[in-house]
Amino acid sequence: MRRFAGLVVLAAIVAVGCKEKEQETALQYYQTPHTYDVAQVQMPPLDNEVRNVIIMIGDGMGLEQVSCAWVLNKGKLNFDSFPYVGISRTWCTNALITDSGAGGTAIAVGQKTAYSHVGTAADSTDLASVLVKAQQLGKKTGCVVTCHFADATPCDFCCHNEYRYNQEDLIADYLDCGVDYLSGGGLDWFTTKRTDGRDISKEMAAKGYNVALTEEELMKAGLPVIGILAPDNLPVAQERGDLYRRTVTRGLDLLREGENGFVMMLEGSCIDDWLHGNDIARAMEELLDFDRTIGDVLQWAAKDGHTLVVVTADHNTGALTLQDGDLEQGLIGVNFASEGHNGIAVPVYAWGPGSDKFTGIRENAEWGQLIASFVK
Repeated sequence: MRRFAGLVVLAAIVAVGCKEKEQETALQYYQTPHTYDVAQVQMPPLDNEVRNVIIMIGDGMGLEQVSCAWVLNKGKLNFDSFPYVGISRTWCTNALITDSGAGGTAIAVGQKTAYSHVGTAADSTDLASVLVKAQQLGKKTGCVVTCHFADATPCDFCCHNEYRYNQEDLIADYLDCGVDYLSGGGLDWFTTKRTDGRDISKEMAAKGYNVALTEEELMKAGLPVIGILAPDNLPVAQERGDLYRRTVTRGLDLLREGENGFVMMLEGSCIDDWLHGNDIARAMEELLDFDRTIGDVLQWAAKDGHTLVVVTADHNTGALTLQDGDLEQGLIGVNFASEGHNGIAVPVYAWGPGSDKFTGIRENAEWGQLIASFVK
């Protein structure tokens, strides 16, 4: 019996060793060709008046994705500047695992909804987003994304539909969204991808919008303006350079001219796309670009002194795990266990006046309600 038991133990050790070897060979390794220094900012007093609210959403971004980016940038991220952190649960009304429609809507309107709904309740009733609340208070509003405008998250804040893939109807909703500064991609969704023959970009111009189809035009245009800078999503991070960061900065500079402040939603949209594809290199480049944009926003907000910045995610994607790497070299080795979303809670980061309220564990809709409470 002892000899038999010993053989069983030996077999178990060999099996574990084989599994470890298989896991090691399955790891994806990635090392960025560049690192960067993070922004140096001093947060204004917590009791300063909040005039502006900036909501930043990293699509599909959980703590594991941020952890990988932290290693890649050799132990420093602009995320580290946030003194207050909370946790957000992301389930929706009819599914434990949410999507960007329901997940983003909960943040935008402060109410959970059903899977694939954008800007509507579970019963398909239209819901007003925090951008609408800001407009009603005389504030300026903005929405800047790296995806196309027919994608879920910008639609969560600007449009209404019970199904996120009713994209022709969603694009038409931008005609009445009232948002002062819009920048992203998706010109084909306004024109050639439509089956009704309409050109929504021309209709937006007729509504009084300056329609900018290039970065140069966007940088010269006044409010209201929509920059539609690509046929579909913006180019991937490694190709677009600082384009997203420049469009965000342009929006900040234009919206600050409003007398009553502004509310702005900024999305690192394509982090999620590459997590779905289990492409760690492109996912991390998108996340690192998002982090650089966070640095730009914090520097702007530090000078302003009256801006609350909240960064979170709509859901978690990819079942990513950091399995290996080297902090000094900026090298990671990761495993993906899924190409879909998952139910792991996501972080909430807050900076600026009022940021001390953003701690604890809450539902995503509760975080949305808290954000909206500072719009007044």
